[in-house]
Amino acid sequence: MFDAWVLGMIVTLIGYRGSGKSSVARPLAERLDWACVDADEEIERQAGCSIRDIFEADGEPAFRDWERKVIAQLLAGDRLVLAAGGGAVLNDQTRAELRAAGPVVWLRASPAQLEQRIVSDETTAERRPNLTVAGGQSEIVELLSQREPLYLECASITIETDSRSLNAIVEAVHSAVLAEISGGTRR
Repeated sequence: MFDAWVLGMIVTLIGYRGSGKSSVARPLAERLDWACVDADEEIERQAGCSIRDIFEADGEPAFRDWERKVIAQLLAGDRLVLAAGGGAVLNDQTRAELRAAGPVVWLRASPAQLEQRIVSDETTAERRPNLTVAGGQSEIVELLSQREPLYLECASITIETDSRSLNAIVEAVHSAVLAEISGGTRR
């Protein structure tokens, strides 16, 4: 029965930048013996430039178009762990397609934890632009107020990540996904 459930299934990790989606996706995929794709990395691969470059050349709407197109392509896959970009949930159609594809896991963290993780990630500044003039924690708080209702609407599983090790987060996600798949509790 488990094999029948997972045919054509995608496990998607959502959450704000710095919530741990990319870090969790790879070890989770290894545990499930599935493929793993980071949507932002795939966007950069297909676009031939960084997300920052897309924003600078064509603006956020162009990036969101790339994001929508790439996620739609990835959702045609099978037995895939997908680390979605933090703003992927902004698109109504994407949210519906993510939910239909399989478990959607919201990796939730406090603004202070998110800021700490973002600042400590050396590649974030060169690859991803600030989305508001303020940047920093005030940007995080502002965007979370807009996005949290969308994360909540889209997610079938929520995992709190503050003060947890990567291994503990991966274990919590793995257990919750297996419980959802084997219990047939998908929405």
